[in-house]
Amino acid sequence: MNTVTTDLAVLGAGPGGYVAAIRAAQLGLKVAIIEKNKLGGVCLNIGCIPSKALIHQAEIYSHALEAENMGIKLDLKGFNYETVYKKSRSAADRLSKGVAFLMKKNKIEVIEGTGTLSGPGKITVKSSSGEEILVESTNILVATGSSPRQIPGFEFDGKQVLSSDDALMLKKVPESMIILGAGAIGCEFAHVMNTFGSEISMVEMLPQILPTEDKDTAKVLHDSFKKRKISIFTGTKALGLKKTASGVELDIEKEGGKKETLKAEKLLVVVGRVPNTAGIGLENLGIETDRGFIPVKDYNETNIPGVYAIGDVVATPLLAHVASKEGEIAVEHMAGHAGRKSVDLTAVPGAVYTEPEIASFGLTKEKAILKGFDAVEAVFPYRGAGKAVATDAADGIVKIVYASDTKEILGAHLAGSRATEILHELLLAKNSELLPYDVAEMIHAHPTLSETVMEAAKIIEGGAIHI
Repeated sequence: MNTVTTDLAVLGAGPGGYVAAIRAAQLGLKVAIIEKNKLGGVCLNIGCIPSKALIHQAEIYSHALEAENMGIKLDLKGFNYETVYKKSRSAADRLSKGVAFLMKKNKIEVIEGTGTLSGPGKITVKSSSGEEILVESTNILVATGSSPRQIPGFEFDGKQVLSSDDALMLKKVPESMIILGAGAIGCEFAHVMNTFGSEISMVEMLPQILPTEDKDTAKVLHDSFKKRKISIFTGTKALGLKKTASGVELDIEKEGGKKETLKAEKLLVVVGRVPNTAGIGLENLGIETDRGFIPVKDYNETNIPGVYAIGDVVATPLLAHVASKEGEIAVEHMAGHAGRKSVDLTAVPGAVYTEPEIASFGLTKEKAILKGFDAVEAVFPYRGAGKAVATDAADGIVKIVYASDTKEILGAHLAGSRATEILHELLLAKNSELLPYDVAEMIHAHPTLSETVMEAAKIIEGGAIHI
């Protein structure tokens, strides 16, 4: 068995693992990274990047349809969804190669294979050819990510019952699709597939789509989906599934106990993700899990000194940017450059790439009140901004949640065109301990969508002006 000796061994090369590996190398550590699939992990290969490529292509397609409003008739009969699929794969492949270049540039040793924690400071890696490599390291970083959650009775088969991974690999748009789960992933797929002509039904057990988001921003998207003839069943249980020759039949129970059967060509099940912690040898190091997640202390260190865990395997938001920041925090601690001890969860941006987009950070008014704040909110509608009206993007709101006594920004919740981009002005204000007054007083270019943020801040100061 060949042996590799290093300062840091990273198990998993997703956005948490590869960012951590690069930062560690920059700090002078000798680094090896272990990956059984492609560099870049789920996010880059079968998650964030290819899904956003699909969303971009959907935007182009919808603009082609809107051209008729200007008297332009386009012949879309030659449209082939497989070209959309290929573009998404091309984006993923290009970025995966980019990660490989960064590994080489930073002198990080890439070890291909399945890694198992085999003892203190040791990872045994088995390649696809059966070769074994022993990696001995002063520090170990577990960054193995997560997988789509399966629920009994609705198991994935890759044909009629799809996971999010399966849906990304579709080369043909189904005529109809039922989406079980209306979180961020479910809503993004509903947006894409509906844009390309699929008849969509969404089933969500909780009272609203995007259950973790502010109720008013979620309603903006709900109303938009209804206009697009997407059928939405909230407060609804999925009772059972039957596969047929033509597709699937899903039995549901709506609020009030009324039962119904939905029929479609395919069922997409997106009811969350589970951490990839089984079978990686945690027990060999004496590391226990809680509901599959690895408990961590400051700097994302586990109960075993020198062993760290980041990203989807710990109980923080399952977001690529959270994993990356946790990785930086962990390796800076390893290298003796410790600063921040953990990610500030009140300042983590969330983004849903639908149309309109949804973006948020921090507390909703309801959650802020539960935490003891005398919280209030200021809301400004997109229709009050000239740029939004001029660009046919008037559906949306900007909501700032703040403490009534100190004016401290507690959270922000946006729904509207480019909301995922303009959110960061308010996030920077919070992180810099600025007040709404500072945002309101800053001159914003006119006309821009970011003026909605300025106007929301002006409401707090008593001086909003509809543009």
